[in-house]
Amino acid sequence: MKKITSLILISFFATGCATAPNSIPDISLANDCATSFATLSNALSKSVFSKDGSSHGKGTATNGGLDFDMWATVVTRDGRVCEVTKTGSQINDQWLGSRVISAQKANTAIAFSTPKFALSTANLYTVVQPGKSLFGLQESNPVDTAAAYSGEHGLFGTETDPMNGKRVGGVNVFGGGLPLYNKAGELVGALGVSGDTSCADHNVAWRVRAALGLDHVPAGVNTNKNDGIIYDASNTFAHPSCLATEHKVAVTIGAGTPAPAK
Repeated sequence: MKKITSLILISFFATGCATAPNSIPDISLANDCATSFATLSNALSKSVFSKDGSSHGKGTATNGGLDFDMWATVVTRDGRVCEVTKTGSQINDQWLGSRVISAQKANTAIAFSTPKFALSTANLYTVVQPGKSLFGLQESNPVDTAAAYSGEHGLFGTETDPMNGKRVGGVNVFGGGLPLYNKAGELVGALGVSGDTSCADHNVAWRVRAALGLDHVPAGVNTNKNDGIIYDASNTFAHPSCLATEHKVAVTIGAGTPAPAK
């Protein structure tokens, strides 16, 4: 009897059946992240335009807006931050507040996109206004301030940014957050970009996603069947214009649709 019991126990452990019912597999951040720090940093730098030294980007075309230095954050499919980077080397080369905003945008894009349908943060602006169908959504998943603001500032935007591995949370409802889809059309994470006007943020994010090769969007609310920004104020998923040229840039690079001609 003891021999039979021993054999059963050996088989039980060997097949992994002894794992606790509520245990969660330890998934490596490196394997779960849709990109690497170096690849993301390179894509961001090439997407940010420097106008008369306004930023440290190496992009060759403006995104409209202010052409400032930017933050970019990527999250995994379950909303964990896995990469954070920036253009500019000093602590205030970019808007410091935009670091956490970029994480919020990434979280929002993964939280409200599915494998078959993409929503950018720009698509959410109108539907969360008072009287609209999703009013209050922006208050629904507050930022975890302990996750967002811990750590030394010297590590912000580096390979060891203190947000890495944490669920920062937050919901952001203006331009700059996009879901990420690989060549197989799989939803593999999300990107958040911040540091300029929200319209320019969307354009930068669009360029970064394309540079990463993670722009194989299956469907969306835009008439182009994607998650592009919509400047038609009559549309349920519209986003307001910002400064003078962001909407023109969006149309040029395929990142959005214009307002109807008057």
